[in-house]
Amino acid sequence: MTAASLNGAFERVWALAEALKLPELNQSTTHGTPSLKLKAAFLGRLKDADIFAIHCPLEEKPLLMESAPDIYFETDHYKGWPYILIRLASISDEELSHRIRLAWLAKAPAKLKKLVEPKE
Repeated sequence: MTAASLNGAFERVWALAEALKLPELNQSTTHGTPSLKLKAAFLGRLKDADIFAIHCPLEEKPLLMESAPDIYFETDHYKGWPYILIRLASISDEELSHRIRLAWLAKAPAKLKKLVEPKE
């Protein structure tokens, strides 16, 4: 996997993340792949050009994997950790944006959350 192919795959993720206008959300690198962070707090990263790992509460993972197994899954490495794997080719922009927003909300301190209008 070349850096160029990873960066190309990350362009969609970053474009959606940036459009959310979430305070202090930034691009970074984690384990040698492009990632999203809230300041220094890890939100998600490309596992490879097709898979994005993103923060997800442990209690939500089984429901997501059961209701949309074509999109959400985990490997043994992620079992017991609050991260879920997403097949980028299978997820809509709307759903991926929603997941990015939820990951940001899970990690954001209260003062930053207040800057973001609640979206029901």
